[in-house]
Amino acid sequence: MAIRKKLAKKVNGLRKVLAREESLKSRLQNIGHLLTGNALTSLIGLVGFALTARALGPSDYGILALCFTYTSAVERLVNFQSWQPLIKFGAQSKEPETLNSLLKFGLLLDVSAAATGFLIAVTLVWAFGPWFGISPEMSGLVTLYCAVLPFQISGMPMAVLRLFGKFRSIAYGHVASSILRVGLCAIGFAIGGGLFEFVLIWMAAQIAASLTILTLSLAELRRRGMLAGVLKASVRGITSHFPGLWKFAISTNLSLTLRSSANQIDTLFVGYLAGPAAAGLYHIAKRIGRLAQQVGDQVQAVLFPDLARAWAASALDEFHRAVTQMRGILLGFGIVLVGGIYLTIGPLLRFAVGSQFEAAAPLVVVQSIAVTMMLYATVTRSALLAMGREDRVLRGVLVATIAFHATALALIPWVGAMGANIAHIVMATIWLSMMTVAYRQTPGIRQHEHL
Repeated sequence: MAIRKKLAKKVNGLRKVLAREESLKSRLQNIGHLLTGNALTSLIGLVGFALTARALGPSDYGILALCFTYTSAVERLVNFQSWQPLIKFGAQSKEPETLNSLLKFGLLLDVSAAATGFLIAVTLVWAFGPWFGISPEMSGLVTLYCAVLPFQISGMPMAVLRLFGKFRSIAYGHVASSILRVGLCAIGFAIGGGLFEFVLIWMAAQIAASLTILTLSLAELRRRGMLAGVLKASVRGITSHFPGLWKFAISTNLSLTLRSSANQIDTLFVGYLAGPAAAGLYHIAKRIGRLAQQVGDQVQAVLFPDLARAWAASALDEFHRAVTQMRGILLGFGIVLVGGIYLTIGPLLRFAVGSQFEAAAPLVVVQSIAVTMMLYATVTRSALLAMGREDRVLRGVLVATIAFHATALALIPWVGAMGANIAHIVMATIWLSMMTVAYRQTPGIRQHEHL
């Protein structure tokens, strides 16, 4: 009898191990789809931005970068990123009706944020354009580019596709959009298009990318017989079904707003303090150096729904195991990334965009160090959000962002665009430290770290 019990215990233990590894395998497969799609999107995107840079040169490309950065900054500042609360509370939802209401709530947030973002962007560019490095001559183009903002409805669509595991659709939807952008850029390059034509090209591509994800999500809802239910659902009393929904949504939005003030406005800082040419070099360095940041985004896309479900089910061992595995994988990737960029970035820039942009090479190397630190912190952030510790996330982002702005404003006038990169390292160091401390202090986690 005792032998039978021991054997049964070992069999159950083996089943748990296999189940955990199956979870990791499934998670890695989904991440693989996203990374494959992201790699293709990035490579194709590099062709698009290389064509644009060669057609426009550093100065005009810098103006286009400011247009893109300004609208992205405003969009990030007002966007609620509704996919985060939708996934956290959607993972806990047991009834189809409440899930429909939750998704409708997210869609309304997205539409409201998109409309608000457009109005704010147009108002700010005319009232305070010079403060953002936007000259009166550039204001017309920037205002035109603001027309992309009403189409930035992505939170609810992303939540739908991620909740239902449609990571392949997300990945290859982005690839299709990137192919469209390159095709349009090739046409613009062939006809000798100038700044105005490339502004229209990048606008069209960005709008098409947003509409692609929205269409895919609506198709998934329709396939599941949920589309009519979501569109007709009432959001009245939504907070009684999901206590803490507004608190979580507002806190995560504030965190994103603060981070965006560093990750989006940095190019505007460089443009204002060092000129459009420096902004162009910095933007190229940031695009290349932060391609790896997309890896962290894809890991978060797959990991966050799993963590939300595990925490809701009080599966702490599974929760901590997933966090540890992903942190280790991303740290290793980041170390390889920094070394690879250090060895290859000079020739890569000469080949891709010409020797006139080679001065961006040191910027890319420093940027990649900051990105590696942020990759590691991304997993911890997802874990804290799944735990409902959004207050600690917000606190960490606030302190780190203040340090970023102080460092950037002090160093950019002194060392140019490199000052913004150094500021990102300062920000990443502080944010990573505070996220790690918050994670370890969470009840139930410390004991698992020693298992």
